[in-house]
Amino acid sequence: MSRKVSLKETLLMSINTLKANKLRSSLTMLGIIIGNASVITLVGIGKGAQNLASAQLSNLGANVLFVVPGNNDTRRRGVAFPKNLVLDDAIAIKEQVPSIKRVAPQISSNEVIQYKSKSFSSSILGVTTEFLPVRSFEIASGRFITKQDIKSARNVAIIGSELNNELFKIDNAIGNKIRIKDQSFEVVGIMEPKGAVFGNNQDKNVYIPITTMVNRITGKDPNFGVSLSFISIEANDEKSISAAKFQITNLIRQRHKIIKDDDFAVRSQKDALNIVSTITGGLTLMLAAIGGISLIVGGIGIMNIMLVAVSERTEEIGLRKALGARKSDILIQFLIESLILSILGGFIGIIIGLGSVKSVSIVTPLPAEIEYKVVILTVSLSGSIGLVFGVLPARRAARLDPIVALRSL
Repeated sequence: MSRKVSLKETLLMSINTLKANKLRSSLTMLGIIIGNASVITLVGIGKGAQNLASAQLSNLGANVLFVVPGNNDTRRRGVAFPKNLVLDDAIAIKEQVPSIKRVAPQISSNEVIQYKSKSFSSSILGVTTEFLPVRSFEIASGRFITKQDIKSARNVAIIGSELNNELFKIDNAIGNKIRIKDQSFEVVGIMEPKGAVFGNNQDKNVYIPITTMVNRITGKDPNFGVSLSFISIEANDEKSISAAKFQITNLIRQRHKIIKDDDFAVRSQKDALNIVSTITGGLTLMLAAIGGISLIVGGIGIMNIMLVAVSERTEEIGLRKALGARKSDILIQFLIESLILSILGGFIGIIIGLGSVKSVSIVTPLPAEIEYKVVILTVSLSGSIGLVFGVLPARRAARLDPIVALRSL
C-alpha cells in the first residue's frame, strides 16, 4: 500500500542524492552560477555608467542652460558647427532676458601649452568673469579673470589642478609664465579639481580672458564677428529654467532672423541628464538581457543533466515505485533537486557578481553598484528557471513504469 512521503523526507533524499554526485551537481550549477554572476555584474556596470554620467552632469553647475551653435541635424551628422553664435548674442541675452541671473560666453580651442622643456596639449577656454559662478568652479590659489583683464586683453591664465601638477611639479605656478601659440601668459590662478564631463578633463584646461582669446588665439570671423563655442546661462532659480529657455530661444530666433529650422539649440542640465539616463538605462537593460540569456542557458543545462540523471536512476525510481512511492513523490523529488541546484547556484553566482561589481568600482573610475531588488529578482529568477526546466525531467521520472524500470536490475 502506498504511503505519502513527507516533504522533509523528500528534501533529505534530494540533498543526499546531490551529495552523492558532487561533480555532476557542480557542473549542473555552473550555468546558473555564470548566468547570475553575469546579470549582477553587467547590471552593476550599467548602473555605474549612469551614476558616472549623472555625477559629471552635476559638475556643469546648478540651474544652467547652454546655448550651442548648430541644429539637431548638424549634430547628428557630425559636421562642423556653424560660427553663427556670437558674442553679441550673449550680450543680448544678458540685457533682454529677465529670467536669468548670469551669462558666461565661451570660446574653446585646443593648443599646445609650454613651460620650459615641458609641453602638453590642452583646451584653452576664453571666458569672462561670470564663468566661475555660472559653472560652479572655485579657485584653489591665486585669482580668476577680472574685468580689467578683459578690458585690457591681458595675457593672464588660470590653469586646472592636473595641468598644474604636470607643468609645475616643484615650481610655484603663480607668477610663472607659460606659452600658448607663441604667446607668453602669466599664471595668476589655479582651479580647484572639477573632474571630467563627457570625456573632457576640466582639470587640464587653461582659462584666459575672452578678449585675449580673440586677439591672440582665434581671431574674429569676418562675417559674424566674435564666434562663440557656446554660452552658459544661469537661470534665476530652478522654476525659471523653462521660462528662460523659452525666452532665450525666441530672442535668438529674432536676432538670427529664423523662419524655419533653428541654427542653434538651447539645452538644460535636466535635458542632458534625461538623454544620458535614457541611453544608460537602455544599456543597462541590454546588459541585463545578455545576463538573462546566460541564465536561460543555465536552465537548459539543468534540464539536460536531470534528463540524463533520470535515465541513470531508472532502477532507483522503479524500486521506489515498487515499494509504494507515488508519481507525485517522484515528481516532487526531482523538482526539489532542480530547485536546490538552481537556488544554490544562484546564491554562488550572486556572491561572485557582487565581488565583481565591487572590484570594478575599486579598480576603475566607474562607480559600479547594484541594488538589492536586482539581487532578489535574480535569485527569484534563477529559482523559477530551475523549477520550469526541472518539470520535464521530473515528469519523465514520475511516468516511468516500475515493471519496465526494474527489468534492468
